[in-house]
Amino acid sequence: MTADLGALLLADGRLPTGGHAHSAGLEPALVGGLDAGQVPDYIDARLRTVGLVEASAAAAALRTALEEPARLDRVQDELLARTPSAPLRQASELLGRGLARLAWRLWPEHPAVVALHGLGRPPLRPIALGVVGAALGMSAAAVARASLYDDAQTVAAASLKLLPVDPADATSWLLGAASTIEAIVERAVATGPDELPALTAPMVELWSLDHHHSTRRIFVS
Repeated sequence: MTADLGALLLADGRLPTGGHAHSAGLEPALVGGLDAGQVPDYIDARLRTVGLVEASAAAAALRTALEEPARLDRVQDELLARTPSAPLRQASELLGRGLARLAWRLWPEHPAVVALHGLGRPPLRPIALGVVGAALGMSAAAVARASLYDDAQTVAAASLKLLPVDPADATSWLLGAASTIEAIVERAVATGPDELPALTAPMVELWSLDHHHSTRRIFVS
């Protein structure tokens, strides 16, 4: 029951981790020329690239947290090597710090939480997500699914503030991504810490650099 409730908890935008301040790159993408009608395609593209990498890292972090928590730094290093944009790394660290703080308040004696705080640097969001999932007793698949859902939902929620979008349409985008999310979950749980995919989304990275230097923005990323 704790694992099932934990999955719902991680999918809740009201979780105090600061996720509401992020748009998953939608804001700079729209400034860069993305059309409102292309948002579902943007969600799909993120899931197949950034989403797959981060979901795989979250699943790997969960398994490492349960088996060898002292080696969480290995998963962190592998993910850092696959995140070339400095602003995207910083955004992930902000979200990871929020999750790490929550974990420390709720499970301060859990070996994985202790290891997470022993990294000596802010954990990236997927690493912290995997540790929280381990503390909640979630499966690797559940954590990967939570990571992917959060990515898609972040875009959908941000669209309501950035575009004239009917909330029902934004919800339909999420439902439309369901089969893609499940297919990626299967791929994510089949990879180990040393086998993380290295897919990139060049335009997302470029837009993140532009957004970082923008003086007029609503979202952090």
